[in-house]
Amino acid sequence: MTMQKFRAVLLFGPPGSGKGTLGRFLEMAGNHVHLSSGDVFRGLDPESEMGKVYHTYASKGFLVPDALTLEMWKQYVDGLICTHRYFPGKQLLLLDGIPRTLSQAVILDQYVEVVQVIVLEMNHVETLIERMRKRALIEKRPDDADLTVLKTRMNVYEKETLELLSHYPPSKIARFNADQKPLIVLRDVLNALSDSLT
Repeated sequence: MTMQKFRAVLLFGPPGSGKGTLGRFLEMAGNHVHLSSGDVFRGLDPESEMGKVYHTYASKGFLVPDALTLEMWKQYVDGLICTHRYFPGKQLLLLDGIPRTLSQAVILDQYVEVVQVIVLEMNHVETLIERMRKRALIEKRPDDADLTVLKTRMNVYEKETLELLSHYPPSKIARFNADQKPLIVLRDVLNALSDSLT
């Protein structure tokens, strides 16, 4: 039996570009499900087998291997379905932070039909850094306050994203100027992609 794939929109953008904000806006406006990689890992029961594996890697500062990351993601999505928080036939998944690597994208293809890829672009690095530092204060995230760490994360994003985007047809990729205010970005996305997001 062929598994029905989840319909998904992928959200890409450097740290601080507003992926989470846009995802939450679209979730509320379109009755879809915004799911970030942070949601996946925070949603794991630390006493579960998957939770213990994740914390084994995370406690040492290591990234969870790609195949295991997607297995955790699938388990989390199955949990949303079982608890009636996600209805695959009626809602889009708005994926933020997954996939992060080309290998993850290939594995994800088994589970999702990508209907749209949204890329938030920012030309002003100083704006990104200002946003991240504000987030560091509000959300108590010390990694967002370290300038060296921020620049490293942005460089990693650029390298990963170029490779990732080549995996998807150009016709499915839409780019938006995220230097603008969040509501303006939302307006631009809805104007351009309303058909895909309904």
